[in-house]
Amino acid sequence: MTFVIDAHTHSVASGHAYSTIDELARGARQKGLSGFVVADHGPAMPGTTHPYHFGNLRILPEYIEGVRCYKGIEANIINERGDIDLDAHLIARLDFVLAGFHEICFASQGIVKNTETLVATLANPLVDAISHPGNPSYPIDIEVVVEAARSYGKALEINDSSFRIRKGSDENCLRIARTCVEKACLMVTGSDAHYYLDVGRFDEVHKILTAAGAPEELVITTSFKRFDDFVQTRRSERKKYAAVS
Repeated sequence: MTFVIDAHTHSVASGHAYSTIDELARGARQKGLSGFVVADHGPAMPGTTHPYHFGNLRILPEYIEGVRCYKGIEANIINERGDIDLDAHLIARLDFVLAGFHEICFASQGIVKNTETLVATLANPLVDAISHPGNPSYPIDIEVVVEAARSYGKALEINDSSFRIRKGSDENCLRIARTCVEKACLMVTGSDAHYYLDVGRFDEVHKILTAAGAPEELVITTSFKRFDDFVQTRRSERKKYAAVS
C-alpha cells in the first residue's frame, strides 16, 4: 500500500510546529507525495491561529513545489454537541476539515460521553474527518463511532504520530482499522507532522493497515483522485450548509 496524500500536517501557524508551508511542501515532494493538507490547529487552542489565518489561506497557490497543497484545519471539538472552533463561512472556504479531541479544549468525559460527542461531530456538516480517534486518553465505543462515520460518509484518521506521542494508541488504531474494514468505512492517513521532515511519515500506519487487511479503496489517501473527489464532494456539502446557516 502506497500513500500519496498526507492528510494532516502543521505549519508554524500552529504555534508549536516549526516549518513553513513551503517547507512542508518540500518535505512532501521529497517523499514523493502528490499532495498534503495544511491542517493547523483551530483558534480555541492557546498560542495558535487566529480565524484570519484560515480566511486568508485562499491566497496560497494550489501547487507548491509541484505538490498539491490542500487548505485545511484540525479543528478542536469544543462541546458535547460536536461543535468546532471556526465559523461556518470560513470553514466553507477550506478543502479539508479534520476535527479532534485535545485536552486543553475538551476534557475526556468517559467512554459514553466521548462516543456521543464524536458521533455528534461526525453528524456536523462542517466536519470531513476525525483526527487521531485512537487516542487512549479519550476512550470510545469504536463500533459506534465507525458506524457513524460510515453512515455520514465521513472518514477516520489513522495517525502515525499517535504511535510516538499518544502512547497506547496501537491497539485502538488497529481495532479502528479492522472495524473500518468490516463496516466499509473510509479512512485517511496523516503524519501529524509538526516538522517538515516528518511529512509523509507513515511507517506505523502502514503496519496497522496491513495487519487490518485494509483495501486501498477504503484508504482514500492512497489515490490522488479518490482523495480529491472526496474533498470536492465534502467541500460542496459544507458550502451548501454554510450558505443557509
